[in-house]
Amino acid sequence: MTRIRKFWSIVTACGILLAAVAGEGQFHSQQVVKKVPTTHKVVALTFDDGPHPKTTPALLSVLQAKNVKATFFVLGENAEKFPAALKTIVDAGEEVGNHSYSHRFSRKISDADFIEEVARGEQAIAKIAPKPSLYRPPGGGYSDRRVMDLKQMGYTTVLWTVDTRDWEGRSSNDIINTVMKNVKPGDIVLMHEGDCARGTPAAVEVIIDKLREQGYNFVTVSELLQYYEMRE
Repeated sequence: MTRIRKFWSIVTACGILLAAVAGEGQFHSQQVVKKVPTTHKVVALTFDDGPHPKTTPALLSVLQAKNVKATFFVLGENAEKFPAALKTIVDAGEEVGNHSYSHRFSRKISDADFIEEVARGEQAIAKIAPKPSLYRPPGGGYSDRRVMDLKQMGYTTVLWTVDTRDWEGRSSNDIINTVMKNVKPGDIVLMHEGDCARGTPAAVEVIIDKLREQGYNFVTVSELLQYYEMRE
């Protein structure tokens, strides 16, 4: 009987340990924000890979004319190359997030290199903008371990709901159609800066008008998180 009890005690302990590990993985996965469940018609426009000397001014011109705030996920190396462009983002009151230093895909680098990418990106951005609290992994790659590391560094991991794939050089009409066909309340829209996304500023202007006609309001990612509604 003693051996039997001991055997089942070990089995039970292992079961609890495995459940805890699985629960931990599930917990960290849930920390990745792809959208916010809400009944309010709110949407967050986000722009990756900036700042950029051409697309940053063009985007800010549209956003300011439409009185819209957005979130810019900035690369550290571009913050160093184009500090004046980053300053215009900050001065306009837009939200700035960290998109790593050099856009190395996290799944292809070591844990140490990943931490360095995040830290270097933060250091470059923080010379001009407030320290970011949002991080978007290049290519959207992440793991529970990386999400946990980011949380310990003070970051919320942010992905997206609607991918416009504007980095492919798509036309403004294609970008507009992608958003209008797919967007829902609480969504995060992914767009980009750079020469590959020249059609994006013109698309953003139309997207704002069309979504406003449908009753949508535009918020930053941090503001969007305040709309989270618990659902069964």
